[in-house]
Amino acid sequence: MASGQSTRMGRPKFALRFDKNLTFLEKIITGYSSFGCRQIIVVLNEQGKAYLKENPIKSTGNISIVTNFHPEWERFYSIKIGLKQVDEFSSSFIHNVDNPFVNEQVLKSLQCGLAGTDYVVPCFKGRGGHPVLLSKKTIKHIISEKNPDLNFRDFLKGYAKNVVEVGDERVLVNVNTGEEYERFIGGGDDV
Repeated sequence: MASGQSTRMGRPKFALRFDKNLTFLEKIITGYSSFGCRQIIVVLNEQGKAYLKENPIKSTGNISIVTNFHPEWERFYSIKIGLKQVDEFSSSFIHNVDNPFVNEQVLKSLQCGLAGTDYVVPCFKGRGGHPVLLSKKTIKHIISEKNPDLNFRDFLKGYAKNVVEVGDERVLVNVNTGEEYERFIGGGDDV
């Protein structure tokens, strides 16, 4: 999910440098590709898509770019249009671009924790984090929902949730400001 306006950051979060070699978006894509995800859908707003046209991402794998023409709507709409593009699924991770950390052990724990429930979230010391893993049933209901402007958290309240305790506090990270970028990544654009 990378279709927000990034108003607090002042520039597209997906294009922030994670390190000398990768942007946030490239780091996330690399992590999920390494984990074995068959398809990666990136949801951007129109400005983000134009930015990527001028600054292509370095990545391999089955990646699709989807444009959210209504970034003013809740995140639910971005999730819905992204899920509509998935070729074939049994489950799907929802990962926000403001958290560039992908931990394969966390992803495995979520995968194991999905059995018999509608969605699963990682938790660190009692606090829920990212990413969220959705079941096939939940995905079908999201795609068929007629109201595009729902709150994703409110929507999920009607579904069975499993919380998996993980040992990586980075599941709690959201990089929304320059100060948070400096604290979690350190070094700014010259990293």
